Amino acid sequence: MCPKHNWQPDLYDGKHGYVSAFGKDVVRLLRPEPGERILDVGCGTGDLAYEISKSGAIVVGMDASPEMVEKARNKYPGLRFFVGDAERFTYDGSFDAVFSNAALHWMKNAPQVAACIWDVLRPGGRFVAEMGGKGNVGAVVRGITEVLKEECGIDAERLNPWYFPSIGEYSGLLERQGFRVTYAVHFDRPTPMEDGERGLHHWLAAYAGSFFAPFTESEKADLFDKIAARLKPMLFEERVWRLDYSRLRIAAVKP
Repeated sequence: MCPKHNWQPDLYDGKHGYVSAFGKDVVRLLRPEPGERILDVGCGTGDLAYEISKSGAIVVGMDASPEMVEKARNKYPGLRFFVGDAERFTYDGSFDAVFSNAALHWMKNAPQVAACIWDVLRPGGRFVAEMGGKGNVGAVVRGITEVLKEECGIDAERLNPWYFPSIGEYSGLLERQGFRVTYAVHFDRPTPMEDGERGLHHWLAAYAGSFFAPFTESEKADLFDKIAARLKPMLFEERVWRLDYSRLRIAAVKP
């Protein structure tokens, strides 16, 4: 079982603003309207919930991390945010739409997530999301896995916190729940990291913590250096790390 991920809101906001920047395209796919009630699942520090609210929609943000929710509340005091587990949440009332960006791949019990989203949507309500798709950060995962095996004798696969489905896998899951899938695309999006040489280190610290939970900070730094050296020929060019992101974007309706 993977250790629980330790989110760091300041690192997330300071070095990974691309998450919300790219997420604005998903907001456009959502097409929020004034007065609609919309739930943002995995809202992080609230930037996209705020972006949605500019339409006049009534937005509620939910995240499993108390630290991220606290940061969201401080940044956007006019919006409502609450701590909740997307695999087992309920809500008093229903929503016209459920939105999620860069969050669902952290939730390995995907059928239960789909069931919870179904339960809070009104009939005719829509679900719009983007997440890591099949092959997302594949080179990075291989680098982590190989270094941990060679240096520490650790089978990193059991520590992998992510669920990266194909179009067929995730569309089928939603259809089994009862959704009608109206749009699905799986595309590569090489994504530049900030801070030059240190970009991969910041990414590993922000997102790959479950692989390195047993190690001290100095041991982590040494492992990060070894992973970076292995991946540099593939992912580092013109002093910028471009990680091999592959995204799944999907929209569905509850009949």
